[in-house]
Amino acid sequence: MKNDADGMRNADLELYRALLLPRVIEERMLILLRQGRLSKWFSGIGQEAVAVGATWALNDDDFVLPLHRNLGVFTTRNVALDQLFQQLLGRQGGFTGGRDRSFHFGLLSHSIVGMISHLGAMCPVACGLALASQMDESKKIALVFLGDGTSSEGDVHEAMNLAATWTLPVIFMVENNQYALSTPTKEQYACSELHHRATGYGMPGVMVDGNCIYDVIEAVSSAALRARKGEGPTLIECMTFRMRGHEEASGTAYVPDELMSRWAEKDPITRLEKTLIDRGTVLASTQNLIRERLEDLVDLEIRKQLAAPAAQSSPEHELADVYRSAPHPKSAPKKSGPQTRYVDAIRDALITQMERDNSTILMGQDIAEYGGVFKATEGLVKRFGPKRVRNTPIIESGAVGCALGLALTGAKPMVEIQFADFISCAFNQIVHNLAPTHYRWGASVPVVIRAPFGGGVGAGPFHSQCVESWFVSTPGLKIVAPANAYDAKGLLLAAFSDPNPVLFLEHKKLYRSNTEPVPEDPYELDIGRGCIVRSGSDLTVVAYGWAVHWAMAAAERFAQKGAEIEVIDLRTIKPWDDDLVFQSVKKTGRVLVLHEAQVSGGFGGEIAAQISDACFEWLDAPVRRLGSLDTPVPFAQGLEAQFLPIQKVDKEISSLLMY
Repeated sequence: MKNDADGMRNADLELYRALLLPRVIEERMLILLRQGRLSKWFSGIGQEAVAVGATWALNDDDFVLPLHRNLGVFTTRNVALDQLFQQLLGRQGGFTGGRDRSFHFGLLSHSIVGMISHLGAMCPVACGLALASQMDESKKIALVFLGDGTSSEGDVHEAMNLAATWTLPVIFMVENNQYALSTPTKEQYACSELHHRATGYGMPGVMVDGNCIYDVIEAVSSAALRARKGEGPTLIECMTFRMRGHEEASGTAYVPDELMSRWAEKDPITRLEKTLIDRGTVLASTQNLIRERLEDLVDLEIRKQLAAPAAQSSPEHELADVYRSAPHPKSAPKKSGPQTRYVDAIRDALITQMERDNSTILMGQDIAEYGGVFKATEGLVKRFGPKRVRNTPIIESGAVGCALGLALTGAKPMVEIQFADFISCAFNQIVHNLAPTHYRWGASVPVVIRAPFGGGVGAGPFHSQCVESWFVSTPGLKIVAPANAYDAKGLLLAAFSDPNPVLFLEHKKLYRSNTEPVPEDPYELDIGRGCIVRSGSDLTVVAYGWAVHWAMAAAERFAQKGAEIEVIDLRTIKPWDDDLVFQSVKKTGRVLVLHEAQVSGGFGGEIAAQISDACFEWLDAPVRRLGSLDTPVPFAQGLEAQFLPIQKVDKEISSLLMY
């Protein structure tokens, strides 16, 4: 009996310490904020039982995806306090090296994947982490935090629907502190309680007292057991209250005093202290001693880190960390082998990748039995099975977020966007979550996003757009646009080998109109390296995608007139091969930048600007750009022909040659 009592007392002391530590840290952070020694703080005072209780109930290797009020996740997972304070105070040695603040980082060694400011975005990531666990049968689960305000976000809906549809081991932890930023819950949703939404997704939903740590632990333990048994996700709504402003500067003037007083009486630490005293396992004097020791520990660490140097770097180092170093392929084979259509070269590359790496998972709308709308994945589900070739619901954002979660576990996911135009629905996941992850906290995210783009097939405004200019200013993302079947296979295999996210643009017009000899054996081409597809000395045309074929046809016509046009196929839009282009322009003295996208805001403007900067002394004529009209892509054949710049290429080349 004595051993049982001692065990209970030790467990109670450990739990009390775990709940108190984030409160002590926060109290010190608020002092530093008032002193101007901390730039910003999002307080979780009064809500600690949710983060601590949830983390306490999980296994150490279960994934947790916290938000900005979940300091208790990091302390309960025993993240080193010195490095944690370096992160919070922007000191050298912090987890992001000063690149991102507070809890905007992941720590895979502790199975933590941190937030971005676009709330709800981590819910699909939790699905990817859980899918990896489901596939390797490791029994790990993913618990993702979201607030009452966040629950209105589209990513939350997409993630809950996906988790339920695929029976994924996910716990959606709604931390309902009743105010979002300043908007009360009665103005956020019409349902009486958020956990009722779970029924619509086909998962259980429960409400618990979020200020009672034992209730939180019990609810999470039950949901985790259910998930490990393969019974799918659970939505847990934890009722709690935010005792301070959304962030300190915003205050709480909009909250009625009566409400503040009522919830102050439900403080989770006070409640646990009373429970432990009533049990007789922990004395008040012991509780006071624990607080004093924690305060001394935190104060000592803060003093050390305040005296430490601020995070610093150099432009060269920062630029070098935007991408993770990628392997350089061996010399590519010559264009030999059977005549292969562009779309079949894509399919061949997918088969090769699936065979050489069992962690490769393909996801997208209608890509399994149907084979995708362009049939690039036809037959793959029969060959590799439905676990690795997965139809998703219509969730572009959810699919990309899920792919990010998979990549964080070491998998090689690919998402097919049915038409590149629809990628706008995944814009946030790509530019804010996927692309900057390596720069922010060093994680490798090898995600390939395949997107059929471009016009010429009479598909109209929403199925014909060139989307590259939406993404070229996004650090950390690579963008590839092969112009022929040979390049399509070699660059797609290279994209899978790259440890960075790659947006792989496949031109719909070329799928069945372009045929070339393509080697049957695997090969990779260097992402970021263009090629001269026709040599010349009189003028350079820089192009990519379908526009390369316009340039080649024009060069043939001008050769009959005695003019030699050099045509460069960029192959890769980001990063683009500026050295190759500059060398060519310095040789010819004249350049036309040609692309299918609209002229205004097109990537050609960036190419032209850099050519003007680097090659001004060698230019014999102005740098010219040629693209499509600044209108949406029209549907009717005649209108689309008028929209595209194909008929204007010869005129622009002639003008430059005569300048």
